[in-house]
Amino acid sequence: MNITSFAQRLTLLASLFLATSQVQAAIAIPAPPQLAAKSYVLMDAASGQVLVENNGDQRLPPASLTKLMTAYIGTLKIRSGEIGEQDPVPISEHAWRNGGAASGGSTMFLPLNSQVPVDALLHGIIIQSGNDASIALGEYIAGSEEAFADLMNKTAQQLDLQNSHFMNATGLPDPEHYSSAHDMAKLARAIITVDPAHYAIYAQKDYTWNNIKQGNRNLLLYRDKTVDGLKTGHTAEAGYCLVASAVRDGTRLIAAVFGTASESARAAETQKLLTYGFRFFESKTFYQKNQELAQAKVWKGASEQVKIGLAQDLTLTLPKGQLEKLQAGLVIDPLLVAPLAQGATVGKVELKLDGQVVHTANLVALEAVAEGSLFHRLWDAIRLFFFELFN
Repeated sequence: MNITSFAQRLTLLASLFLATSQVQAAIAIPAPPQLAAKSYVLMDAASGQVLVENNGDQRLPPASLTKLMTAYIGTLKIRSGEIGEQDPVPISEHAWRNGGAASGGSTMFLPLNSQVPVDALLHGIIIQSGNDASIALGEYIAGSEEAFADLMNKTAQQLDLQNSHFMNATGLPDPEHYSSAHDMAKLARAIITVDPAHYAIYAQKDYTWNNIKQGNRNLLLYRDKTVDGLKTGHTAEAGYCLVASAVRDGTRLIAAVFGTASESARAAETQKLLTYGFRFFESKTFYQKNQELAQAKVWKGASEQVKIGLAQDLTLTLPKGQLEKLQAGLVIDPLLVAPLAQGATVGKVELKLDGQVVHTANLVALEAVAEGSLFHRLWDAIRLFFFELFN
């Protein structure tokens, strides 16, 4: 193989046009709506891109949006096998007194000293917003609500929720209990993607326990058939809050809205945000994780080539009309030397719009390459010397 031509091939930015015909100019995108809310974020669920935000990282009381974290941890524990959906959970005096009917807050009406399956508690948390169910599940998982709050904060760190801190499982007011619209959108994205089976609970419009039927407070479930979650929240301090998600034409958006004036206002303002996003933005997955995109030269290896691709799906969201103008290209490191670990960075994918890079993602080795024989390593060392000398 001619080394010079090989190097040129490796360093070539291979422009892969996504449209075969002449592209049209992107449609005009109006300014996003100004919501009557303290803070809000609109996020594309596939890419995690924030499309619209206003005070998105402001730390605010999340009220019962807190229960998104409580339920998320519960489903993680089920998935890991640490707890079972039919495990009987005792309802302690603390859960009953601080979250039950006697508390005056949202409740599942769980009797003191009764035993309730984990699955029922999840429904009570998500649909009925039961404070008693939230406390009981937290106690069952961690031993106490205080220990569960510590677990909530550790999980928040794992999800990179930089403006969240939890003091309880319910969202009842506490000066050190806060979150942000951006963080809640991130949490909603994790809930949707990690455990789709349990996410289906968020779309249920009502739930009955102990012969008491309660409706889901998310009004958008009744008004917009594309909405399938997630959770409302309200305290006097927080105002009316909502995290909602919807899917249209294969695109899922997440809206997080904090601090509106009423139950109807939080639904209306959130609907404005979702409508704007679906009308003026679109998403495309360019490459899927672990998909072989190319093969790269490896020096001094048992194999001279390595398959390369992406560790995560490459999805981008842009104003409508711009995706078809994008060019995607691969930039591959021409000096990959064995041993090469699976997952090692070997280059990058660039997405360009009008000649400007708008997004990059690391290319990784999809397989490991061990060192070659002594003779092969010595021969490649000579070839590599001249390769670097003339390039």
